Amino acid sequence: MTFVVQAAVEQRGFDVSLRVGPGETVAVMGANGAGKSTLLNIIAGLLHPDSGRAELDGRILFDLTAGRGAWTAPHRRGTALLAQEPLLFPHLSVLDNVAFGPRSAGAPKDAAKAAALRWLAEVEATDLQARRPSELSGGQAQRVAVARALAADPGLLLLDEPMAALDIHAAPLLRRLLKRVLAGRRAVIITHDVLDALMLADRVVVLEDGRISEEGPTRDVLQRPRSRFAAGLAGLNFLSGEVTEHGLHSGGLNLYGQHHDVPGPLPAGQPGVAVFPPSAVSVFLSEAHGSPRNAFRVTITDLEPHGDQIRVRAGESGRLSADITPAAAADLGLAPGMEVYFVIKAGAVSVYPA
Repeated sequence: MTFVVQAAVEQRGFDVSLRVGPGETVAVMGANGAGKSTLLNIIAGLLHPDSGRAELDGRILFDLTAGRGAWTAPHRRGTALLAQEPLLFPHLSVLDNVAFGPRSAGAPKDAAKAAALRWLAEVEATDLQARRPSELSGGQAQRVAVARALAADPGLLLLDEPMAALDIHAAPLLRRLLKRVLAGRRAVIITHDVLDALMLADRVVVLEDGRISEEGPTRDVLQRPRSRFAAGLAGLNFLSGEVTEHGLHSGGLNLYGQHHDVPGPLPAGQPGVAVFPPSAVSVFLSEAHGSPRNAFRVTITDLEPHGDQIRVRAGESGRLSADITPAAAADLGLAPGMEVYFVIKAGAVSVYPA
């Protein structure tokens, strides 16, 4: 059995179809305003789309096709939402917070308490059972929120950037916890963090302007991105354009590279993309000797620290970037507004269909 949703919200330009298989965790990623929260709110029943249909394990969550108007209330959908903030009931103890789901579903008090204790043990929070939410740290409260969501035994768990409000010490602990409890459980997680996708998700869906721009197994999307957003997550330069016999033509640049993902040469003129790491880009003040094939004059837009390197951004909207050492940046005297030459190793450029 699977979860499927297709929904459109005309005013927001949103139109998305998504399928989640049994035991599959899907990470939904995209820039602010791409439609991630819209998707999650539609699934949870907090937002009424203009059209569409959703089904969870054979149960209709909503069906707005052909004027049917079927709509299941949020608390009857078999979904559980874990938000950025824990949103625990302040007047209840931790134990009663976690037992709330089973009790709401009609479980006897003793059975609900047993389920709550089991899930508190699962998230390593049994010792917190008598506390009130005001007595918990941010990380503790979010662990309790995870237990409360899972105690409701949802058919689909919805996570809205659950690590966003945590500090740098609590977030890794919760990420490891979620990796354990999500194993074999169906979930949709909204995240900006590529580490969340790598650790928690079987598949990634990238939203751009209310549409799915690409999707696939997490590592495939990050290794062979087909959208600028996914390439940015993977730390890669990304250019789109038309495939040529030897590479890609993009916005006045003729880039030489290696064709991938196809059995033979790509037909010239076919839409394609080229990706390459900033580490494959060298920076020169004048034209490089030896006539390298990928040498372009660009204007520096920004310089920013990147680990132990300096990231040099250049070109229109800083669409190209190079990573060089701080010593090299100092020797070259780089500054925004300077014209320099970017030289890109052709062997590091991957070209494939758009």
